[in-house]
Amino acid sequence: MAIHPTAAVDPSAQIDSAAEIGPFAIIGPETVIGPRTKVGAHAVVEHAALGADNVLHPGCYVGTPPQDLKYAGEKTRLIMGDKNTVRECVTLNRGTAQGGGVTRIGSNCLFMACSHVAHDCVIGDGVIVVNAVLLAGHVHVGDFAVLGGVCAVHQFTRIGRGAMLGGASMNGQDVLPFATSQGDRATLRGLNLLGMRRSGFPREAVSALKDAYKTLFLSGLTQVEALSRLKAGAPTKEVQEWIDFIESAGKRGVMRPAAGETQLEAASV
Repeated sequence: MAIHPTAAVDPSAQIDSAAEIGPFAIIGPETVIGPRTKVGAHAVVEHAALGADNVLHPGCYVGTPPQDLKYAGEKTRLIMGDKNTVRECVTLNRGTAQGGGVTRIGSNCLFMACSHVAHDCVIGDGVIVVNAVLLAGHVHVGDFAVLGGVCAVHQFTRIGRGAMLGGASMNGQDVLPFATSQGDRATLRGLNLLGMRRSGFPREAVSALKDAYKTLFLSGLTQVEALSRLKAGAPTKEVQEWIDFIESAGKRGVMRPAAGETQLEAASV
């Protein structure tokens, strides 16, 4: 293994022989560094288990204590998958006892400079977290979501698979899979059509989501009525994912379009 002589490594740390630890990096207690993972200069990793092929850039902080006044030094963890990129000045905090004790990061994610993931968050695979994004505690982010620069997400909020949060948006409610949000306070702004095209969604799936969006938010039906109509229409797997997401009843409620959005405006979703 390549450990720079100026790095500080706790005796309890387990570092794969193919990993690299840069100058003045700190590898703290109860840390596991997987094969070919690179930890840059002045980075800090502690109470964390990192998989293979991760790249931690200089000055990032992974597995550091939660910024939660209830935290009293309990043994908690951060668990990260493979092939993630963590850029400069990113902070990924470990969990709290009250939240299950673990912050979880998937694989193939990008955390751009100065972004923050708080305690007990769960981040899926392929997520892009742009510069200065702030995720409060207990946030869940689905696979392949994109969080625009300087946006923030409230505690206990769920961001669905393939969703896109607009830059500087303040997200205080759950964002449906494949949807977009924008604003302060953020509201739904239609579907993430670009993301779906890039992911190879068939035209029929996109069309079904457009129709479901209009039924849920623009038909004048109550949520119960709209869900009943969607269920009765042999929903596609993506529409069924919406139904399940809504019925799973997160603590923050599901984000809706801005008041006054019309059927004509929704034609572009």
